[in-house]
Amino acid sequence: MVIGVPKEIKTHEYRVGMTPAGVAELKHAGNTVIIENGAGEGSGFGDGEYREAGAEIAGRETLFAQAELVVKVKEPLSAEYGLLREGQALFTYLHLAPNKSLTELLLAKRITSLGYETLESDGVLPLLAPMSEIAGRMAPLMGAFYCQRIHGGTGVLPGGTAGVRPARALILGAGVVGTNAALVANGLGMDTVVLNRGVERLRKVEELFAGRVKTVVLSGQALREELRAADVVVGAVLVPGGRTPLLIDRVMLATMKRGAVLVDVSVDQGGCAETTVPTTHDKPVYTVDGVIHYTVGNMPGAYPRTSTLALTNATLPYIRAIADKGIDEAIARDPALASAVNTRNGEIMHPALRAKDK
Repeated sequence: MVIGVPKEIKTHEYRVGMTPAGVAELKHAGNTVIIENGAGEGSGFGDGEYREAGAEIAGRETLFAQAELVVKVKEPLSAEYGLLREGQALFTYLHLAPNKSLTELLLAKRITSLGYETLESDGVLPLLAPMSEIAGRMAPLMGAFYCQRIHGGTGVLPGGTAGVRPARALILGAGVVGTNAALVANGLGMDTVVLNRGVERLRKVEELFAGRVKTVVLSGQALREELRAADVVVGAVLVPGGRTPLLIDRVMLATMKRGAVLVDVSVDQGGCAETTVPTTHDKPVYTVDGVIHYTVGNMPGAYPRTSTLALTNATLPYIRAIADKGIDEAIARDPALASAVNTRNGEIMHPALRAKDK
């Protein structure tokens, strides 16, 4: 199979879809791997390393024209729409629920699109988990940074000091993002509360932190109370393939502290706040009703070396399966790969995306 790995063009996105080690493994199995020139530089992988691993280095148009399978990190941007070919396969983070234009393009070009974020195996999301861990751990750090008064924050030191209360962190969701956010928030010394609808996940948080992190069942009343007390709020809610539920409306936002920070990690799927709109690393924050919003859609891109290694460790076995068997047989044989399919043959395949489309 001919596999193409283009350079990411999203603002300040430095990750790459494959490492030289991944190229070597695919090349050894008899595949052709085309890497766009300069694609790995942001993650510390030069063109020379890819050549030594057996990759062909080519320009963007050549890559898209020849690749049967395009492997990326982020969803294609409008500038890439014209490069995608009829019947091609695409494997990347798609986040189609809030992205009507990309969904329509994939359907029109009958592209088999597989989303890292919807691939499910044994009840977990193994390709989303590595980036969720990183984004979750980043979230309290970003919140703590913008708590500084010089950035318009509340001016509360995250860990407090002798005789003075620490900042309060509210984490919405107890999945991979939420648990990792709680890990760092607690490590910074913040008074940390996790809200989640299901009790089972809250029990796991209780066990993991031995009571050092407070847990509360998510309800409208509990959310309103906790929002008023929070200095940092982390949105960590996920509906695989679907739009994130809106938890924080404009009325609730207005009750929050002036200078509180909302880090909405769920922005890729639409965000958990009514006021969430995607930002980029070059202009990561904006303020609504006195609340600072950090809503960068590719948070792990700030740490590309770690992120690329973590992501490609998880994706390579699935890329190898597609290359070995071909897209049709790979999907037919592996339920996990089948769960990743968002569009195919001009139809929406993922149930959550289909439900949202209706």
